Amino acid sequence: MRHLRKGRKLNRTASHRRALMRNLASSLIIHKRIQTTDAKAKELRTFVEPLITFAKQGTLHARRQVLRALPGKQGQKVTAILFDEIAPQMADRPGGYTRIIKLGSRTNDRAPISMVELVDLAAAPREVSEESSKSEKKSKA
Repeated sequence: MRHLRKGRKLNRTASHRRALMRNLASSLIIHKRIQTTDAKAKELRTFVEPLITFAKQGTLHARRQVLRALPGKQGQKVTAILFDEIAPQMADRPGGYTRIIKLGSRTNDRAPISMVELVDLAAAPREVSEESSKSEKKSKA
């Protein structure tokens, strides 16, 4: 029985699971919005939200803790984005930095797909893209 067992195995070894979460977290921080399966999205939420909380602290110790979770050159770039861009915008929010939107099923294997996005950051690009596409259509006509 799985009483008091936290997390999902995702049919992977521990090292593969750790690498998967690091890659998904890096992609989410860089792109602000990604698509993945429901189970991975729910597991990613538990991985990314503490990193954003560390970034809000803004201390050297917090930066080193984030670098420990996201090592390497890519981790350094992602940490800089997290501390410089995302943390100041999330300063007033007490938690719940991510949103999971269910999109349906993938066509080839019918796996349930979700979109994971950073709450306050993902709304801005969507509005800008709609306005810019309307202005482009008007200018072409």
